[in-house]
Amino acid sequence: MGSFIVQGGKTLKGEIIPQGAKNEALQVLCATLLTPEKVTISNIPDISDVNKLIELIGFLGVKITRHGKSVISFEAEKIDLSYLQTTNFRTQSASLRGSIMIVGPLLARFGSAFIPKPGGDKIGRRRVDTHFTGFQKLGARFEFDTADPFFKVEAPSLSGAYIHLDEASVTGTANIIMAAVLAKGRTTLYNSACEPYIQQLCRMLVSMGAKIDGIGSNLLYIDGVEELKGCNHTILPDMIEIGSFVGLAAMTGSEMTIKNVSFENLGIIPDSFRRLGIKFERIADDIYIPAQEHYEIETFIDGSIMTISDAIWPGLTPDLLSVFLVVATQAKGAVLIHQKMFESRLFFVDKLIDMGAQIILCDPHRATVIGLDKMIRLRGTTMSSPDIRAGVALLIAALSADGQSIIHNIEQIDRGYQQIDTRLNELGAVIKRV
Repeated sequence: MGSFIVQGGKTLKGEIIPQGAKNEALQVLCATLLTPEKVTISNIPDISDVNKLIELIGFLGVKITRHGKSVISFEAEKIDLSYLQTTNFRTQSASLRGSIMIVGPLLARFGSAFIPKPGGDKIGRRRVDTHFTGFQKLGARFEFDTADPFFKVEAPSLSGAYIHLDEASVTGTANIIMAAVLAKGRTTLYNSACEPYIQQLCRMLVSMGAKIDGIGSNLLYIDGVEELKGCNHTILPDMIEIGSFVGLAAMTGSEMTIKNVSFENLGIIPDSFRRLGIKFERIADDIYIPAQEHYEIETFIDGSIMTISDAIWPGLTPDLLSVFLVVATQAKGAVLIHQKMFESRLFFVDKLIDMGAQIILCDPHRATVIGLDKMIRLRGTTMSSPDIRAGVALLIAALSADGQSIIHNIEQIDRGYQQIDTRLNELGAVIKRV
């Protein structure tokens, strides 16, 4: 298990370029299985979750050619479906939640797929019913034995259908879209997720020859085609990392410029940081954050306490609530953080309380933060990262704190953030990896 030793209280300064979006990368990598032709993807983040998925599809038989640090070509001409029933596949795919998105492409192209119950962050229940209900409506047969956590779907052919999702699952939407693009006839997908990641996946599929209308909305019309061809695709910058850097700059009173952020794809994220009192300026496609000694949380018009909560896109992504929570600890004022989607994601606040933060954990979904306005700084401590987003929130807290902090289990952070210690050290942070 790796650890970060962090010397807090340092002011950062300079420019930083966000990595490619992790969530988009996991989707478009799986989409390469839909065609035997070459697909070249640029701006792939060098993070463990993405690297594991690349390794997994390589074992499936995909030819992988690296053209540089973040540009890779994939050719899924020869796929070994027997690998899906090996112990090695079970071990690999079970450790990576994004691996479930290989099911849609394999089902569409080859008529069957296997997947163990997926892993990922331990942030509460994350059911996968949406995926398999969608496949069944397209004509697939679903098999699952509770004694053996291994899913199987098969269908000699898929046919378009009307599918109204019970939840706007991002990975579920992506999986069903990838199955539907090769199904016979039209699929109508309602209450679908419409995050920029999904929009990017759809645009990539269209460039491969798919027919998809309604991109950017929660109502998609997909007319199946006989086959898809190769393409070139560039992944968007990671909105979660961009938001993390905005929060880090505010917490440490640092002057930072985040380069090439694809601002139009950040949705409500910038305005949500403004509600915490954080000042920044959009310059072309960059975000400039001036050094800020204090920032004050807004109240609602009637003076009641501000609430920041997650919602399906175009609402606020749940992946940033951990960052908003930690940033609020040093603001002036109070805020209620309401994490609606996952019931275990706020449990990391006990570590912030140990550092001196004033937080009331109301229940598994809500925490009230009383900002200290930097009059009482957080103090360094020893802690462990429970998941990707809480891990980076704890890193932000450690960088702003007085004294030294030690963060264990940093493999969780590495799953979503590319060489975060090296990149922040270049701006003046003092983070040692051990």
